[in-house]
This record gives sequence, C-alpha cells and structure tokens, in this order.
Amino acid sequence: MRQLFAFLFFIFCFQLGMAQNGTIRGFIYDKATGEPVLFTTVFLKGTNFGVATDVNGYYSLTNIPPGSYLICVTTLGYDSTAQDIDVVKDKVVSKQIYLNKSTVNLKEIDISAEQEAKRVEVKVSVNKITPKEIKIVPSVGADPDLAQYLQVLPGVNFSGDQGGQLYIRGGTPVMNKVLLDGMIIYNPFHSIGLFSVFDTDIISNADVYTGGFNAEYGGRISSIMDISTRDGNKKRVSGKVSASTFSAKLLLEGPIKKQVEGSGSATYVLSYKNSYLDKTSQSIYDYVNNDGLPYSFSDFYGKISLNGQNGSKLNLFGFDFQDNAVYKNVLNTNWKSSGFGSNFLLVPGGSNTLIDGIFSFSRYDIKQQEAQDAERKSAVNGFNFGMNFTKFNNQDEIKYGFEILGFRTEYSASTITGIKKEQIENTTEFGTFFRYRISREKLVIEPSFRIQYYASLAEFSPEPRIGIKWNVSDKFRLKTAAGMYSQNLLSTSSDRDVVNLFYGFLSGPENLPDEFDGKKIDSKLQKSRDIILGFELDIIQHLSLNVEGYYKYFNQLTTVNRDKIYPDNGNYENQPDNLVKEYIIETGSSKGVDFVLKYEFKRLYLWAVYSLGFVERYDGIRTYMPQFDRRHNLNLVGSYTFGAKLNWEFNVRWNYGSGFPFTQTAGFFEYLNFANGLYSNELTENGFLGIDYGEINQGRLPDYHRFDVSLKKTFPIGKNSNLDISASVVNVYNRENIFYFDRIRYTRVNQLPFLPALGASLTF
Repeated sequence: MRQLFAFLFFIFCFQLGMAQNGTIRGFIYDKATGEPVLFTTVFLKGTNFGVATDVNGYYSLTNIPPGSYLICVTTLGYDSTAQDIDVVKDKVVSKQIYLNKSTVNLKEIDISAEQEAKRVEVKVSVNKITPKEIKIVPSVGADPDLAQYLQVLPGVNFSGDQGGQLYIRGGTPVMNKVLLDGMIIYNPFHSIGLFSVFDTDIISNADVYTGGFNAEYGGRISSIMDISTRDGNKKRVSGKVSASTFSAKLLLEGPIKKQVEGSGSATYVLSYKNSYLDKTSQSIYDYVNNDGLPYSFSDFYGKISLNGQNGSKLNLFGFDFQDNAVYKNVLNTNWKSSGFGSNFLLVPGGSNTLIDGIFSFSRYDIKQQEAQDAERKSAVNGFNFGMNFTKFNNQDEIKYGFEILGFRTEYSASTITGIKKEQIENTTEFGTFFRYRISREKLVIEPSFRIQYYASLAEFSPEPRIGIKWNVSDKFRLKTAAGMYSQNLLSTSSDRDVVNLFYGFLSGPENLPDEFDGKKIDSKLQKSRDIILGFELDIIQHLSLNVEGYYKYFNQLTTVNRDKIYPDNGNYENQPDNLVKEYIIETGSSKGVDFVLKYEFKRLYLWAVYSLGFVERYDGIRTYMPQFDRRHNLNLVGSYTFGAKLNWEFNVRWNYGSGFPFTQTAGFFEYLNFANGLYSNELTENGFLGIDYGEINQGRLPDYHRFDVSLKKTFPIGKNSNLDISASVVNVYNRENIFYFDRIRYTRVNQLPFLPALGASLTF
C-alpha cells in the first residue's frame, strides 16, 4: 500500500511540475438550444492533440506549443466545424464553440467520440446511455422509458413486469446506488415495472456501472446509476405534451434569460408524468381481471439553471414521486419520494481545473397494509454534500474530492399475531477519494483510492480500486478492473414475500452476532470484492463485440434472520445466534460472463445481449441460491428507421430468462397465536393458516420470455413542432409468465398479458 501511495504521489508531482506551453479549454454547445453537446471529438488539425467532451460538454487541451492552429469539432448529428485559434505560452485560452444540427447523415464519418472514448477510457462494466439509445427499445404508449432500457443491459436481471426490481451481477436493489443530478434516489422504479421515475426527455446522460466502478463512488457494493438531466432551452420556450392509454406527460422548458453567444443565461425545465392505468385498464384491459391493473403513479421534476459566460453554472432542482399499488384482499402498497438540492460547476479563470459540488436532501416513505391486518412502514431521509476537483492534462485526468452523508432510517412492522417491531437509526458517513487516469497510446491505467468512515459504527473502510485497458490494436482492446467496496444500508425486504412490492431501508444494526462460521466478526459493514476481465473487438466497421467475465465475492452481508424464533433478551442467552438475533451475517459470491454484440449503421440498429450468471449465499448453516439467481438471460433488440422522409420507426425486443429459484410449500397447519394468554382455549380458538416451507429456494419457476414491438410515425407540423403517433404491444404472443403463486389460495397469478397501447405526443 505504501508503494502505491508513493507511486501516485510521484506521478502527481511530476504532472504538476511539467511546463505548460499553453492550454485551450471550453464548452461545445448546440446552437439551436444552447445545450452542451456531450462526448464530442475536439482536436487540433495536423497534431496528436485531441479529447472528447465530458457530460458537461467541457474539453481541455493542455501542453500545446505556442502557435496558430485549426481547432476541429465533429460528432454525430451535427455539422463539423473548424476555427482558427492562437496558443500563447503559459496562457489559458477559453473557446466556446456552437454546433449546427446536421442536415446529412453523419454515421458514415469514421471519426466519432465513441471510438475515441474506447481508446482513451478504461470503460469496464459501464454503459453510457443517452435519450437516443433509450428510444430504440419498444416504448409503452407515447414515451420510451429508462426502466425498459435498463432491462436489456448486460449483467442485469429484472424480476418482472409487476413490482420489478433490478438485480445487477448478484447484487440486490439496496446495493445499487442511484443518483439524479448527484442527489440520492432511494426507489427509482414504479410498482409496474415498465416505468421509472425519470423523464427520458430531460435526461442528458446516464452512466450505469454494473461493477468495477472507481473510487469516485462509495457507499454501495454492487452498482452505480449516475443520471444527469439537461438544462432548459436557452433560446426559446419549448416543450412536449403526450398521452397514451397508460399515462400522460407535460414537459415545459425555456429561458428566464436568453443566451446570446458570449453571455450567460438562465433557464427552467418542468416535467410532470401521471398514470391513470388503474382507471383505463378497467375498460381497455378488462380481460386482465375484473378490477383492472392496480397501479397508479405521478412524477414531478423541476430545475432552474444559472449559466455563466465561461461555462460555470448553478442548478437548483426538486422532485416529488408517488406510487400506489392496490391488490384487493392481498395488500395495499404506497410510497412517496421527495427532495430538493443544488449542484454547481465552477471554471476558475486561468486554470484547466474544474470544480463541481452537490448539496441535496431527500426523503422516502413506504407503507404496506397486508391481509389480516399485518402492516409494515419504512422511511429514510437525509442529506448528501460533496465537492470534486478535476485537473486535465490532455487525455490524462486527476480527480479528487470528498462526500458527507447523513441519514435517518425508520422501520416498524406488526404481524398477524400482534407482535410489533420498531427500529430507528441515525448515521453519518464521510468519504474521500483520489483517482488518476493515465492515458498513453497503447495503455490506459486508472488507479484510485477511497476512504469511507461510518460514524455510527466508528469504522473506517479503506477501498483501493484500479482499472486498466491495453489497446492491442485499433480494433482489439483488453481490459480489467478490481476493487473493494462497502456499505451500511440494508433492505427490509423478505425473500418470502408473496408480492415483493415493499422496498424499505435500514442502516446497519449493531446487534449482530459476534461470530460467523467459527470466526470472530470485526466489522458491522456489508462488503464485497470485485474483479473483471474482458475485451472489446471491432469485428468489422459498425459491428462490435464486448465480452466481460466477472467474479464478485461478498465477504460480509447483513440480512434479516429467517430462522429467528426467540426474543433477543437474557432469558434466551444460551440459544444459538441463528435462533435469537434479528439480523445475521452471510457471505456469498456471484460469477458469470456477459456478451454484447452491437451493429449500428445508417437506419438500422441491432443489439444482442447474453448473460450467464451463478449466485450463491451462505448463512453459516446452509448454502442456497437467492431468489434472483437467473442462470441465462438473453435480450435481442432491433430498431429500423424507414420511409421516404425517414419518418417511420419500428422497434422490437425479445427477452428470455431462465426460471428464478423459489421455496416450495411442504404443507399447511393451523397456527394458534394464543392471543388471550393463559385464558386461550386451543380446543375452541380459531387459528390462522400456517405454512410449512420446504428447503429454501430448491425449486425453479418456469422460464420467462416476452416479445414487445412499437411503431411510430412523425408528422412535421411546423419549424419546431412534430406530432408523433405511436402504437405498441407488450407481450405480443401473450406468454403466461408467472408473477407469484398465492400459497393461501393455491392459485397462480401471471405477469402482464397481451397489452396493446396507443399514444400521441406533440413537441413544440
């Protein structure tokens, strides 16, 4: 470890000590809207100086010898541009460049930011997603949704159309950290799994890390979903109105202060989505059941952006998300998530360093009323504050920063026997990190280090991480990543829920067992170690293959004790921990391989994704497969644009997944709770129906497969207005995929059947 720090310190000092001839920095903007243009290739003609813009549209070219140059910018969908620029020794030249939307198809241009990023970034287990990519997956009604796109990513298992959650490379949903403009979102998906809380039309970029993420991110042990929204239109008022048989949406954006080239601006963007599926389904989809589909939700997001002349900016934002699911005579679940915050980007004068920061507060409440008066409640609320400093040296990059989080978790539950459980925890976390990306012609190395301190547990967690890419040739690249991760948050969900819609949170409890499997436990945290090996191959032009093998070892997990039968007090101190403790320790592993074959050229997009995975858990007594252990998962996606004016779009998706594990029912018995104590009469008292469970997850559900299609036609009705008419079908051949099996009524309940939808959207 000392050698690693010494090496990083030497490189850091060496870079800072280098003579800087001159620097060109700035932002690339869309001329029509003023929005930053992401992942654009910027280079000096006739030289080796070139970079790609980041998620802010920012670029920085450093150590440039003095002289006159031609700075060139090219990216798909925009006209290429070239402008003269002079570089002076020891000076920083700021250059903002505005691009016009292209009138020709630029997909035949070989120079692209995506190809450049493949060469200069490690890009292990990360999927960079833009609204354009989200729209290639068949949409339900008038609007595509991020939830539908995430389901086709490599390494991702989705538990179903209803109440679905993402399980990423062996990690549970609570192990996935979701950030919206830097703010923590505790539940990003609605009870009907076709929709997320995010509006696709305001997303600028989403980075989804399925493993191997660097030290910039902390507090989770499985994956990261980092979503950024765009600013409002800086030139004019614009928006979108859409409606379908599922839901309706209104998007409005525009300038508070219009942008003029060379000046600052202020903008707003407002988005509201509302579902009325619970009402329309009673007439349109009455064949599902007599009560229709029991889902409703609403999502609101608002943002104000203050933009400086040099690219510095301040964003103020807030959200309110709500969800309801009512299954008559089974359960009633509703949750609400709300929050507000701000982030900023600061571009200091005369420096090639960027400073960004975030402060936000969010709250999440969920309540579930179950049959026979059982009830569960959970809440989590807190703040996160952080700052990052990024220094550029052409394709090299140094980034360091810190993060402070404070949150409170509340949990209460009452069972059908009248037993009540309550837990309230307050905790604070501190994290600091350092990351250095060294990019040379053939080799990219990205070492990073994070230190996480959990104040409520008085525990430090040092977490080294590294990513490496070797450009063997222009068409073949090897890559690897490894790291250590920790977290304190855990889920209140149970593996035995009939319908797993309750998604609550707890912070790590302190009353854990002192030993696990004969070894002393010296940590209260959940921890994992991750290693990934893979390669990228450009088979032919426009056809690429990405393969990654991974092994994730969960060296400590905290979970609800399914074997507890005694209260945790002095009367039962001689009983083993697995019969007394509320929570127990587990270990586990996840291993597998992901294949992604992608073809994109002109009007045709084809994508094949196959994942093979094996997940195990060990609780000190038994080794078992968790309920999300899906062995095979295959997604085939296609998108084709056609017509004389290229105003038709056809999208298809077919998904196959092998069966999930489940615990079989061994038998039934009458359960007496002796509610009247000594005065209870077991001979006359009526009990509840008790279930005798078999060995945990020894059965397998039937295979899952579903075919979705959508067709859209665009009608131009003005200079800036289009009318889109769309039709879609979920589950085209009406496959009966199991949702859950009601053990009490001994009946099978299926996922969504054949589900057609019509929609229209008007942009202006």
